[in-house]
Formats: sequence, structure tokens, C-alpha cells
Amino acid sequence: MRDIAGELLEWIEAGEHFALASVISVRGSAPRGVGAAMAVRSDGTVVGSLSGGCVEGAVHALAMETLATGEPLRESFTAVQAPTADSAPLSVGLTCGGDIDVHVQPVDADRATTLTAALRAERDGHRVALARVLETGAALAVVDSDRLGGTGDTDLDERITAESGAMLEQDVTGLREVCQPRADGGSADRTLFVESWSTPPRMLVFGAIDHAAALARMGKFLGYHVTVCDARAVFATAKRFPDADEVVVKWPHEYLAETDVDSRTVICVLTHEARFDVPVLREALRSRAGYIGALGSRHTHADRIRRLRDDGAGEGELSRLRAPIGLDLGARTPEETAVSIAAEIVALRTRASTLPLTHTSGPIHAHA
Repeated sequence: MRDIAGELLEWIEAGEHFALASVISVRGSAPRGVGAAMAVRSDGTVVGSLSGGCVEGAVHALAMETLATGEPLRESFTAVQAPTADSAPLSVGLTCGGDIDVHVQPVDADRATTLTAALRAERDGHRVALARVLETGAALAVVDSDRLGGTGDTDLDERITAESGAMLEQDVTGLREVCQPRADGGSADRTLFVESWSTPPRMLVFGAIDHAAALARMGKFLGYHVTVCDARAVFATAKRFPDADEVVVKWPHEYLAETDVDSRTVICVLTHEARFDVPVLREALRSRAGYIGALGSRHTHADRIRRLRDDGAGEGELSRLRAPIGLDLGARTPEETAVSIAAEIVALRTRASTLPLTHTSGPIHAHA
């Protein structure tokens, strides 16, 4: 849902009545994953996508129905034959081979309060878990460690808060079952859909060169919080890197030493000068970063490896270094190089083969 947050907030602030559809479960191959969202305004206007076109027509009809009734709906879509040219324009056909479950609920002024708070908190950089009770559409959000909204049932809200907080810590989005005590001593199962929105992963780009500007644009496109860092103030300026979230003037290794790095962090060293590269790469190879790449020719890289070994880097550390950086796409321009680097980053994260899909078999989205 976070990818259509801007449009949803605009609709809410304008007092629009709309239906929100979310993919809550995926079995097998599907174009988009759990958490993909689409919203349909009362006049039929659509933002977002659930499947890249396969089921949107049917979900649009469900959205209009739930807007009319005011009740949430849950529907499963299974693999079927692709629609033909004679099919109705909004007909359904999930052709990717998998199955998905979709939840659709109306959002009006009364139901929008918690959703608005959650979306605004995510926009402002907070960690958010948004939980919705599928049977009723009631929502509760955990923002950092604070609770917003609720169902009106104290015991149930405590259970939802605990479950949502645990999922937020693990950065997990999905379905959960919780037990709601009843006044007669019995209980009822409630199904939650919890979306965890952690802070964006970081891309640290060292070297304020033209390739860095292209890579910063690509990093933002992929959802990273992008920092460009260089010790040379004349090159490291916000004007040269408008797509970066921050531009830092500092020696790269000093900046990296004082920066939080986790397994989602991407480090790209683009200076291909030993005086910059070696100290920052030595620091990077000691870190938990999930991707470490360095630009430069094979001759430059051979010299870089020798210098790193002389500085005490072990073979296990050096094996983490992706250099020359990027996949072999024949890239020449900064923009093409940025695509090459981004492709390698995605492939490493998903453990994909990087082969052309025409040369592979099996589910296309299996790695995700």
C-alpha cells in the first residue's frame, strides 16, 4: 500500500469515499507480492495495481460492490486461461500460474483515521505496522512502539498490538489469527492482515562522479534512501545530485565508520582511486552490508585487491566484494552502468540466476 500512499492521503484529505483492495496471500507464482494494493474511488477512478492487469477488472467490480454495501469482501483468484480478444474489457484471467487472495474494504471518514495516521507516519520515516481485521475492516497501527486506533475491544487490541509489533520487528507482512474473548466465556477467531513498513534500506554511494548521479536516480527508483559521499566539496553538492536524499562532504571511510549499516545496506564505491577506495572498502568489508561493489577496470581491481590484502583483508572478506561492479550488460554510459549495478543488486538479493528468462524454466517469480 505504501506505493500509493500519496494518492490515498490526497483522497482522504479531500473527503473522498473509496475502496481499498490488498493482496493478502499468494500461492505459487504471481506478478506482485503480498501487500500489493489498489484503490477504487466512488467515481470508478483507480490507483495502484494488484497483478499487473490480470485480476484488476474483477477487483474493480468487487470494489464498487463493497462501496455500495459498506461491507468488506474477500475473494480468491486462481490460475485460469488467459482472456481472449472477445472477452469483456474488465474480465478476469490470472495467467501466471499462481493463486492470490484479495481483501476489499470500504474506506470512509470513520474508517480513515487510523489509515491516515499510519500513512503519514510512514511518509515521515517511522516504522509502521498496520493491522486490519478482515471480518470488520477495523484497523490498528503500531508506529515505532506506539499504538494508534483499535477495534474498541481492549483485549483484542492488546493481542493485535503484540502480534503487529512482533511482525514489525521481523519486517514481515502477512496474515495472522488472533483469539477474541467473548463475554459469555467463549472466544472467536479473528483474521488479521498486517503490513509492516520498515524504514527504507540504504544505498551509500562513495565518489561524487557522473556515474553516482545516475546511480542515485536508480537507487531512489528502487526504494533506497540514497547518500552520496565524497571528501571533495567542489564535487559533492546537492545541485549535482538532486535525486540523493543526502550529500555528505567527508572522507568516505570516516563517514562509513560512524554510519549504521545492516544486511539491507548497499555500498557502491565509484571513485576507483586507491586513496579513497582502499580505506572505505576495508571498512565496508568489516560491516554487515548486503552488497559491496567497486567501480574500475580489471587492472585497477587487481591493484585494489593487493592493497586490501596488504591492509589485512582476509579471503573471506574479499569474496564479498563485487568488482568490477555490475552485471555484464555491455554498459558504457553512466545510465547504462547504473542499470548494470542495479541488476546485480537485485539479483544478489533474490539469488536469481541472471540468465535470460527465455533460457530458464519454472515460475518466473520463484526467487521473490
